[in-house]
Amino acid sequence: MIVVMREDARAKSISDVIARVKADGYIAHLSEDKQRTIIGLVGESETPLDDSTYQIMDGVERVDKIKVGYMLASRNFHPDDSLVPLNGSHMGSKKVLVIAGPCSVEGRSEIIEAAHALKEAGATALRGGAFKPRTSPYSFQGFGEKGLQWLAEAREATGLPVVTEVMDPGLVPMVCEYADVLQIGARNMQNFTLLHAAGESQHTILLKRGMSSTIDDLLMAAEYILSHGNRRVMICERGIRTFETATRNTFDLNAIPVLKNRTHLPVLADPSHAVGYREYVPALAKAAVAAGADGLIIEVHPNPEKAISDGRQSITMDDFRTMMAQVRMVAEAVGRTA
Repeated sequence: MIVVMREDARAKSISDVIARVKADGYIAHLSEDKQRTIIGLVGESETPLDDSTYQIMDGVERVDKIKVGYMLASRNFHPDDSLVPLNGSHMGSKKVLVIAGPCSVEGRSEIIEAAHALKEAGATALRGGAFKPRTSPYSFQGFGEKGLQWLAEAREATGLPVVTEVMDPGLVPMVCEYADVLQIGARNMQNFTLLHAAGESQHTILLKRGMSSTIDDLLMAAEYILSHGNRRVMICERGIRTFETATRNTFDLNAIPVLKNRTHLPVLADPSHAVGYREYVPALAKAAVAAGADGLIIEVHPNPEKAISDGRQSITMDDFRTMMAQVRMVAEAVGRTA
């Protein structure tokens, strides 16, 4: 349930509603847009919710019952787009931001060299896996903390914020020491213990859609993070598993406008994982921007044929530069910048 306050509601009226929410045994979450304050009630209590008792309180315009489970992620609770700070810009604003880098951190000099080239080409942030969830236990799993240290050095050298995956709740504090954005990957989207830990960290979170998850599943996963008061959450469409075998996954382009309609959170697209073949990545990146994506996350490698992981879906630096020029043109065509 949400309580929508009138535009002219006094601070005391808002405080009184919050106090009533707490007295009823619920948690009050505030959303303040340009016009009014919205108070969301979440949690469980022995006191049944009676919307009529809130409706008559001073300063209340109306009381709405939210029919979806992801109240905090819903536009009903937060009508305006949420903006997540990233490298002097904001994900979710008019500018389309691009996170780029290799699938995994392969060495100190390699990641620093890549970071310089990516910054020159227009990337907003640097991605790279220090911990890698792999289907096979015999595949490269990442360099762990050493990889995080190399990412931090690359940030120091270039100023690019670091985006990297965290796989375990116990690793959240350590990854927070090095990374600017914690990525929760497709395989961990419903790792609820990890979602709780990510929310409690108050760190910026990039949450990817699970390969067999619905849009509602994704938004409910985001709700876990938001329930801890962590508002710096971005969500990412990265393709879903279908019967099609021509590509690694099926890019759900529909999801982007649907998500933009249902949630205030910034929506990114990961065409690299969505398709799995580098020759198709630029086309999907442009399609995502045209569909309304606020950002892109792209796998880029100086020599994809020699990449330790996911080389087949990684584009070259030259291709990244070309793609960025094309993305800018598409962004301008739909009233944005890149």
